[in-house]
Amino acid sequence: GRIIGREGRNIRAFENLTGVEVIIDDTPETISLSCFDPIRREVARTAMEKLIVDGRIHPTRIEEIVKTASSEVDNVITSTGEEIILEMGIIGIVPEIIKYIGKMKYRTSYGQNLLQHSKEVANLSALLAQELGLDAAIAKRAGLLHDLGKVADRNLEGSHAHVGAEIVRKYGENEIIVNAIEAHHEEIAFISPYAVIVEIADSISGSRPGARRETIEAYIKRLNVLEELASSFNGVERVFAIQAGREIRVMVQPEKISDLEAEGLAHDIAKRIEKNTQYPGQIKVTLIREKRVVEIAK
Repeated sequence: GRIIGREGRNIRAFENLTGVEVIIDDTPETISLSCFDPIRREVARTAMEKLIVDGRIHPTRIEEIVKTASSEVDNVITSTGEEIILEMGIIGIVPEIIKYIGKMKYRTSYGQNLLQHSKEVANLSALLAQELGLDAAIAKRAGLLHDLGKVADRNLEGSHAHVGAEIVRKYGENEIIVNAIEAHHEEIAFISPYAVIVEIADSISGSRPGARRETIEAYIKRLNVLEELASSFNGVERVFAIQAGREIRVMVQPEKISDLEAEGLAHDIAKRIEKNTQYPGQIKVTLIREKRVVEIAK
C-alpha cells in the first residue's frame, strides 16, 4: 500500500522517474519491475530495495532515492569495466570506453549476455591470432570491443558495428581495431587479418547451441524504435516504452509545450507511430506535462 501511495501517486512518481513499469499483483511480498532497458531496470531495482528498507515512501523521497540509485549503478558500471580490462590484461583503454565495457554487463544480445560474449570473442580472437603467428594482444582488444555499439546511445545513427567503430575512433584506437569492429558483419572490407579473426570468433561464440534467442532482440529493437520516434519531436524531454510496448509515456518540457500544444503533440506522436511502425493491437500515447516551481524562503 505504501509503495502505491494515495491514489497511486507514489507508484506513478517512481515509474515516471525511472521509466520502469511497477507490477504489483496477488503474489505475496513480490514486486515486479518491467522495462526493456536493462540499465533503467537495474536503477529501478536498486531504488526500490532502498525505498523498502528506508520505509519513507513519498514522491520527494522517491526522487532522492532514484538519484542515489542511478549514481550507484553508474559506479558499478565503471568498476565492472575496470575489472574486465584488468582481468583480460588489456592496457591503454580510455575511461570513456571502460564505461561502455561496464554497460555490457546489463545487456543481452539474442539472449546471450553481451559482456560474457565479448570476453569469449576476445579470448577466441587471441587464440586464433596466436595460431596464425599474429599479435594476440591486438586481436584480444578488437574482440572485446567488437560489440561496443550495442551499448551506445540510441540517438547515434547506423548499425552497431558502425557506431562502435566511430566510438573507438573518437577515443584514439588505431585503424586496425576500428576496422575489425566495423567489418565484423562484413558491412565494409577487411583491411587486416584481425578483422577476419574477430568475425570468426564472433560467429563461434554466437553459434554455440543454446547461446542465443532471436525473439528478445527483435522485441527490444521494436521498443527502441518507439522511444526514438517519440523523442524526435521538439520539446520532448524523456520517453519510456512500457507494458511491452503497448504504452508510450512522453515527458515534455513545460516551458516549451503548453497544455494546449500537449494535446496536439500526443496526437502527432500517435500518428507518426501508426505511419512508421507495425504492431498488433493498439499503442497508447500518454503525454505528461509537469510544471515545478521552487522558491527559497530566506
